[in-house]
Amino acid sequence: MIPHYRVVCAIIHQQDKILAVQRSENMKLPLKWEFPGGKIEPNESEQQCIQREIKEELDIDIEVLQRLNPVLHDYPDFSIELIPYTAKYVGGDLKLKEHAQHRLLDKHELQELDWAEADVPIVEEYLEV
Repeated sequence: MIPHYRVVCAIIHQQDKILAVQRSENMKLPLKWEFPGGKIEPNESEQQCIQREIKEELDIDIEVLQRLNPVLHDYPDFSIELIPYTAKYVGGDLKLKEHAQHRLLDKHELQELDWAEADVPIVEEYLEV
């Protein structure tokens, strides 16, 4: 049986831009773009998880805003329930600790990136909001 992960991600607004991060060559789904986030730990709420993960991965603080529709996606060697939240950047100097690069994009520029498959429906839903 393949592993299943519950993961939260954040669509982070910094002024009029949206933060996207590119997975490193060493990560699963290398060099794909994603909204940052990570796996929910036992006894951790979705909101606590996303704030912790963003602090660990990017060294910034966010305010969690609105939950969007989760996405269920099966990759060849694992499955994921990806739970997106919109969030607002509130402080800190962004430092990439796991990712190859980041970009701050206008909403219409999001479609230009090569997204991880589970993130694609989230990008599509977000563009309709």
